[in-house]
Formats: sequence, C-alpha cells, structure tokens
Amino acid sequence: MAITGECKVIDTILKRRSVREFTDKPVSKEDINTILNAGHWAPSGLNNQPWRFIVIQDRETINKLSECTHYSGIVAGAPLLIAVFLDTENSYNRTKDVQAIGAAIQNMLLASCDLGLGGVWLGEILNQNEKVNSILDCPSKLELMAVLAIGDPVPKERTSTRKPLSEIVFDERYGHKWEE
Repeated sequence: MAITGECKVIDTILKRRSVREFTDKPVSKEDINTILNAGHWAPSGLNNQPWRFIVIQDRETINKLSECTHYSGIVAGAPLLIAVFLDTENSYNRTKDVQAIGAAIQNMLLASCDLGLGGVWLGEILNQNEKVNSILDCPSKLELMAVLAIGDPVPKERTSTRKPLSEIVFDERYGHKWEE
C-alpha cells in the first residue's frame, strides 16, 4: 500500500531517496545556503549546535576526497560535497551531539530533496577520517561524522521499501506488536 502525506514535509520525507548519480549541473549558492540553513536549524541538546560543515565544490578537492572511499564514483561525480563534523570542543554529551548531527544531516537531505536535488549520506568514508581531515585542513577538534554528496540527480526511477510497522514498533512493552 502506498503511503502519502497530507502536508509538504511528510510528502518530502516519503519521496526522498538516496541519489548516487548526478548531472554536471552545479548547485547554486542560494540552494547551498538553503541546505546549510536546514541543517543548522536541527535540534541539539542545550542548543549547543555541535556541527561544523565544510562546503566542497572544487574539482581537485572532490577528486582527492573520492580516493578516501570505496564509493569513489559517487564522490567524484557529485558537484557538491558537504563534510559534516562534530566540534568536540563544543560537545557536552557525545551521544546527544551525534544524534543532533544526524538530525542536521537528515534536514539537509530533506532540503535537498525539496529543492529538486538528490543527495546521499556517505558513512564509509569515516574509515579514512584522518586523510579527509588532512585534505580539508581540519583541526583535531573536528571529528568527521559524514560526507554528503549532493547534486542534480540523473533521471531514473528510484524505489525503496520499508518493513511494516508491526515488525519494528511495540505497544507499551517490547514484544507486544503495534497494530497499524
């Protein structure tokens, strides 16, 4: 059964898909600012806003970063990368701060989708975090959390499935299945 939302936010959540192939069209400064603003308006504990973002559009830098992941084609093919970091000097609770950064990343992906852009959250690149930090001249206080690849999506159908709520949600106590 197809699920549809009754408001724009729900519709955007339901239609967002990970996009791994992009056209050569650059992302406008206005769209980049919209995406960044969506990220920095995510909730964070004590409103500490522990995230730091680096916008990467330079082809040489993108190519260097593409060598830091098994997903080099995705990175090299994106006109825009946003590296997302935890500022450990502005962290008060690691778990809450990492969760806040996840919310910021999701906000940026939803904003990208709403703007007609595609994006994907790359985590495997964390295995080369020191190399990424070196390429981007990051101080040691910044801990890499993800890199987002964003751009104009190559047109194609993208589908996804989800488990039924009855498999992942429980009513009052674990083991009591939620009835939709």
